[in-house]
Amino acid sequence: MSDRLAAILAEAVPRVCPAAVSLIAVDGSVVAAAAAGELVRYADARGGLAAERPPACRDSIFDLASVSKLFTTVVLLSLAEEGLLDLDEPVAARLPGTDPRITPRRLLTHTAGLPPTRRVDLELPGADAGARMAAMVRTPITHPVGGPYLYSDVGMVMAGRVAELAGGAALDVLVRARVTDVLGLPDTGYRPDGRRARIAATEWKPERPGPGCVRGEVHDETAYALGGVAGHAGLFATAGDLLAFGEALRLGGGPLLRPESVAEMTRDQGAEGAPFRHGLGVRIGDPAAVGPLAGAYGHSGFTGTSLVVDPARRLTVVLLTNAVHPVRGRDGIRELRHAVAAHAAGLAR
Repeated sequence: MSDRLAAILAEAVPRVCPAAVSLIAVDGSVVAAAAAGELVRYADARGGLAAERPPACRDSIFDLASVSKLFTTVVLLSLAEEGLLDLDEPVAARLPGTDPRITPRRLLTHTAGLPPTRRVDLELPGADAGARMAAMVRTPITHPVGGPYLYSDVGMVMAGRVAELAGGAALDVLVRARVTDVLGLPDTGYRPDGRRARIAATEWKPERPGPGCVRGEVHDETAYALGGVAGHAGLFATAGDLLAFGEALRLGGGPLLRPESVAEMTRDQGAEGAPFRHGLGVRIGDPAAVGPLAGAYGHSGFTGTSLVVDPARRLTVVLLTNAVHPVRGRDGIRELRHAVAAHAAGLAR
């Protein structure tokens, strides 16, 4: 479906990414779908070809990377709806020792003053995931609290931990109970055991156990060090599942959230210093992802993924790739996102 979308992906594979799947929906109906490339193309960082190179399909599974942040946000907002937390309460009430000015709202808008990242795997070699999480949530602030905007995976890890303490369950359990089971998303979750044959490979990481490039475990080093489940990264999904999640948000949140919660999530929260407007966990008008879809919201992921929701045009746009396979730093993912978004804009007219 959609020769033009198929051509856009074919032009990018394998130069930008070895595999790509995209879905575009208008008014909830898929009007364009395409898959291109190979889930595993390379055997190592030098570009040696893998012995088996399964094709990418519409039901292939990709590491979402930072698109996972949207799911953490929905979990937190659902807990807030139930009165289990307040977006403006100090997280220190649940995480003793943290700066009392840090709130869930500041974590979700990246204005908590926390650093962009922290490599607890390198700081605490041999420690278990619990010890590393304890260290992460004790990360001291390094920038002004309240802004300007500073993108922080540390903050979203802390947000995920706050959700666990407020919700009384591990984050993967909360995501399953409050998002994926509610929407019926069978292929979305952390640590996708047993589905390796459908998963796109990511980067060559010789420090990890097992041969070849990473496949079936989270690419992000911090999420991996935390056991594969974290607030900033770790989820895997198919394009169809991610489209259904985006459609739920586009239509006002049901059955995940109340419309007023989605309205707050997608409202400009006034974070200064970002190259886009920022809602709660979502970027609004991010030039790196939305292309000509000005005003659309969503998030992109380091592995080469993105979800863009444009209520004004009745659009939901999913692009899943493994642009970090076999190494990070490939050129062209921004241009690919823009090309898909431009095609989607044309379909919505």
